[in-house]
Order: sequence, then structure tokens, then C-alpha cells
Amino acid sequence: MTHMGKMPLPKSPGFEASLRLIPIAAILLVKQLSTTVPKSQKYAQIAASIREVGLIEPPVVARAAGQDGSFILLDGHVRLHVLKEMGETSVICLVATDDESFTYNKRISRLATIQEHKMILRAVERGVSEARIAAALNVNIALIRQKRTLLNGICPEAAELLKARHCPINSFRFLRKMKPLRQIQAAELMIAANNYTVPYVEAILAATDSADLVDPTAKKAPAGVTREQAELMRSEMANLQKNIKLIEGALGPDHLRLVVAGRFVERLLQNDRLARYLDRSHGEILSEFRQIVAQLSQHVPTAEAQNGEST
Repeated sequence: MTHMGKMPLPKSPGFEASLRLIPIAAILLVKQLSTTVPKSQKYAQIAASIREVGLIEPPVVARAAGQDGSFILLDGHVRLHVLKEMGETSVICLVATDDESFTYNKRISRLATIQEHKMILRAVERGVSEARIAAALNVNIALIRQKRTLLNGICPEAAELLKARHCPINSFRFLRKMKPLRQIQAAELMIAANNYTVPYVEAILAATDSADLVDPTAKKAPAGVTREQAELMRSEMANLQKNIKLIEGALGPDHLRLVVAGRFVERLLQNDRLARYLDRSHGEILSEFRQIVAQLSQHVPTAEAQNGEST
């Protein structure tokens, strides 16, 4: 039941080079699930998914210091609970070389739309029917078909830009109406605005020149928008696209400097004597430092959890 087929390991020095089959009894939990979790719809969905298509993403563990043969569970508490309920005695795990049990879960995010699409494709390639996947995820089979064909008509470059983003399925419907170059520009606009909603993508479509549409004759002005307003939207979108190109060169170095500075502040706050001094004599500065660390924690790259699991 815990078989996952061929699965590439993360290219990271933070993990051992191969997956490891570990007895469930040797895995130590860093927290206990509340009694309400096994009764939740999300738990039922994950349980059904594991029963129907198997364990897609392995739990993440770290070796327990001073306890030979024991491991600390960093990510996958719900999955492990489900496997125990199913009577499994061992599970294939990804072993982290650094014990980040106190910070790992805050770096977990829900499965992105395109990643979910690829997960479904992998299941279909392994012979799992759409009906079985729909039953496992407790959704309508029509939704599974939509997710399976998500990238039909989407150029690879736009898909790459959006692969880790949480875009509604219908946003891709409007992207398909654009030619590849405009799809890339639209994806860049969505990322710059951090807005992936259907109305925003529809607005980008409305501001797109007919020459950049797959079917120019099918273009319709949004309800309640005059021709002058549509022209203004096109002009503003073009200016925004130029501004994105101007800041792209500086964004990477600026972000790197921000992360380095934020990590330095984080290390400062780990000094108890310094933290006490700041709390006693410079409370406002300490408050600002803590906000910097909190913001940094929210924006560092995140790992991904199976089936949208975040515990």
C-alpha cells in the first residue's frame, strides 16, 4: 500500500540520497493529532486517496539523536495515522539530514494547481481510472477531467512560471484564449500582482490586443466596460509589463540581501541576553526585529505536502 513507484528525490543536500523503508513503530511523533482530525472531511479525503491510489508523497523524517534506529516525524502526521489505521507496519520515508522539526511544518504549503495536475497524470499513467481518482478525492469526475487536461493549450513557459502557484482552474480557461507570448506576459502580470483570481485573468484578457488572441473574432468586451476604458486597461497593462522587465534585474539581488539580513536578525534574537536587553531598553526595535523575522518565515520557499496536507 505504501508503494509509490519511481519517484525522484528532491535535489537538496538536506535529504539522504534514497528513500528508506522504516517500521512505523520506530517513528516518533512531535505532536499528537487532535481527536477532531480523524473525523474531518480532509482526513477522510486523504484516507480515501491512500486506499485508492496509494501513498503518493512519502512522510519526511529525521534521525533521532542518540536513539539508534529511531526517527522523528517532521511531516506526514495525518498520512502516518491513516496507515496505522489501515494496519500497515512500515512506510517508505524521505529522510532529512537536518532536524527541522520545529520549523518544518510552517514551510509546508498546499499542493499547487499544476502540481496537482501532474499528480493526477502520474496516477492515470499507472493505470488508475478517472472514476477511481474522483472517488479517492471525493470530487466529481468532471473536475478530475478538468484537472487532467489543465495544461492543454498552455505554453510550457507559462506553465513553468505558474507551476508553484495556486491558480483557480478557470484562470487557465482564459489563458488558453491567448497566444503563447501573451500567456507568458499574463503569467508575469499575475505573479507581479500576486493575484491569480479569475476576474484578474479575465481583465488581462480584456486588455489583450486581438492580434495576441488565439481567436481574435471571439473577443468580447467585459460587461459595463466602454471602449475608452478598455483602451486604458490595455495601456496600463502594457506599462505594468514594462515595469516588470525593469525590476527583474534587481529583484534577485535585492531578495538575496533581504534574506541574508533577515537571517542575521533571526540569529540575533536567538541570543537570550541580547533579546532581554532589547526588551528592557528598546522594545520598539525588538518588535520591528520580530516582524522582520515573521515576514521572512512567511516568504521563504516552501515544501509541498501530499493531497494538500499541512500536518
